Amino acid sequence: MASPYLVGLRLHGRGVVVVGGGRVAARRVPKLLAAGAVVSVVSPAVLPGLEALAADGGIDWVPRDYRPGDLAGAWYVIAATSSSTVNAAVANEADERHTFCVRADDADHGTAWTPATGEHDGLVVGVVGRHDPRRSRAARDRLVEVLEDEEL
Repeated sequence: MASPYLVGLRLHGRGVVVVGGGRVAARRVPKLLAAGAVVSVVSPAVLPGLEALAADGGIDWVPRDYRPGDLAGAWYVIAATSSSTVNAAVANEADERHTFCVRADDADHGTAWTPATGEHDGLVVGVVGRHDPRRSRAARDRLVEVLEDEEL
């Protein structure tokens, strides 16, 4: 498999659809909002933090199962349900729409991977490791430590 091409997505004002309302969504949505994305979450239920964001108007929560057409207008998609069948359907629709999609359950069948990211003094570092998120997080943490400890 070819290595991924890392890119920084500028999502400010652009639609992002997250299908699923569990832990993965709860981790990803705040970072998407920090990037200025207009986030919709499609899920029959969401964790309390996501429910609070919806109540405050920070995200649009569509409280039902995913349906074809839910990705209309999305620039970026995250398939993060507990069902591999639903995640595959989301990824297939995203592919048909030429929209990048992260599959939380099966990275190799999405069209994008989420890097482990860290920030220091205006720099953002990202690490993508194939099927080893712990190693990616450890490398990210070390890079951020180096940035904190040394002047560039």
